[in-house]
Amino acid sequence: MNTTQQDDRHSALPELTYRVWRVWRRDFDVFMKTYQVNFFPPLLEPIFYLAAFGLGLGQFVTGIPGTVSFIKFIAPALVSITIMYSSFFECTYGSFVRMYYQKTFDAIISTPISIEEVIAGEMLWGATRSLIGGSIVLAVVAAFGLISSPLAILIPLIAFATGLTFSAMGMCFTSLAHNIDFFNYPQFLFITPMFLLSGTFFPITILPNFMQVIAYAALPLTHTVNLSRTLMFGSFDMTLILSLIWIAVVTPVFFVLAVKLMKRKLIK
Repeated sequence: MNTTQQDDRHSALPELTYRVWRVWRRDFDVFMKTYQVNFFPPLLEPIFYLAAFGLGLGQFVTGIPGTVSFIKFIAPALVSITIMYSSFFECTYGSFVRMYYQKTFDAIISTPISIEEVIAGEMLWGATRSLIGGSIVLAVVAAFGLISSPLAILIPLIAFATGLTFSAMGMCFTSLAHNIDFFNYPQFLFITPMFLLSGTFFPITILPNFMQVIAYAALPLTHTVNLSRTLMFGSFDMTLILSLIWIAVVTPVFFVLAVKLMKRKLIK
């Protein structure tokens, strides 16, 4: 193979087949064997948040734009935070354990399934975890009567789409990890700022202008919260289009990048 062919092969898009779903099915089957542990935390956690922040702290918070109560304001954020956590940690800690400790990747690659398909399947499963977790929390906030629009039924689609974004980003970090302690860096330098500064517990508009720019340009949770809040409230503005475009552009880029980086890591 000459240099030109090697460069073309290196820059080519991942070659994926239906076998991607075989990897997804393997993770799904494992998930269902421990469904009690996997379903109850997403069910109980938003109840604690709603009780502590919504019913407790919310009694002292006024002036939320749109004249909504604080508990109603944070409800879409709780859905979005679950979407972020479910996929990101599935494709960081979860994928690293399967790759390094359990040697699951090695076992799968010994079959006709390729490295690229293993990584793609992992990210699709991460997105599915977001769909499951986000749907559970959505049901909880609906039970509390915090949904104003029937468009909230579309949030599971947003959960899968944005979950794929977080999965791809998480897998990029996994490609850089030499040990499991490495994930302390993205957790505290990437996830925690998003948790606090993405319009979750207060409107982004009260931040300085440069922080608003950073939130919209670099923090995917900002767009997840924006989409979830728009669908739950039924109030549309131009930021909705901005968020949809951001997700549509960024997700494929990180998806392809994650496959390439993980392939390079595993081939070594």
